[in-house]
Amino acid sequence: MNKTQMAEKLAKKCELTKAKAIKVLDAIFDTKPGSGIIAVELDAGRVVRIAGFGTFDTHRSKARMGRNPGTGAPIKIPAKTHARFRPAKGLKERVGK
Repeated sequence: MNKTQMAEKLAKKCELTKAKAIKVLDAIFDTKPGSGIIAVELDAGRVVRIAGFGTFDTHRSKARMGRNPGTGAPIKIPAKTHARFRPAKGLKERVGK
């Protein structure tokens, strides 16, 4: 399902126009700087918990040494912050039938 299809389903389920549904989805999921509720919270180092669905948070990986798969030469992989989603028990149980 893509964003347009999700907006159509949201519009139908909540009796909204498709344009309003797209605005709602953008307000929640947009990744442009300063936009998107989830992205803004993760940028600030906060956690977004949606009961029964899951948790969005960030995880910091340490700098480490790796190998170039083509040449085998050692390379330094810098530390990085990753966005992470962990599904809640309810979602795991529903999807993992």
